[in-house]
Amino acid sequence: MSRWDAIRQAKAWLQRQPVYLDTETTGLGGDAEVVEIAIVDADGRPLVNTLIRPQGEVPADASRVHGLTTAMLQNAPSWPEAWPQIQAAMAGRLVLIYNADYDVRVMRQTAARYEMAFDVPGAEYGDLLMLYSEFKGQRRPDGSLRRWRLEQVGRELRIPIPNSHRALDDTLLAREVHRKLAAQSLPWG
Repeated sequence: MSRWDAIRQAKAWLQRQPVYLDTETTGLGGDAEVVEIAIVDADGRPLVNTLIRPQGEVPADASRVHGLTTAMLQNAPSWPEAWPQIQAAMAGRLVLIYNADYDVRVMRQTAARYEMAFDVPGAEYGDLLMLYSEFKGQRRPDGSLRRWRLEQVGRELRIPIPNSHRALDDTLLAREVHRKLAAQSLPWG
């Protein structure tokens, strides 16, 4: 995919009125759980913005990133309690996520902990991290695309939304990254 292909893809996704999603989690590994999730519509209105009570503890290193602690999540809904609203917000929609592989994996892991299927009828996932990486086109020595941190992209595109490592702010920031890419001009009009 070229820079121009990335811009065309961003424009095509924008026409589909996507929703945007971000999670905060207990970590990065195979046992990580969702502790916060936000989904906003194409206009930036929150459809879901909730803390999630995990089955396990929130490790200190994860808490240092997003500021959420096990104690803060004691009265939050569990994944099964929040799932109907989450599923409804994504069903039949294009769901754009900055680093979709990670967020989708952790949502699947969280569902599996409750022996639930992660099934969202008609949902399609798009990765804004990979789209931005294609747009930039910078390759590593091994030939793979350079991956860009969301806060770095926000600064580079002069988006005034902070990367707070909280789900709603990060979802809104990812939405603006998409809108900035879609607003880029193509060389032939």
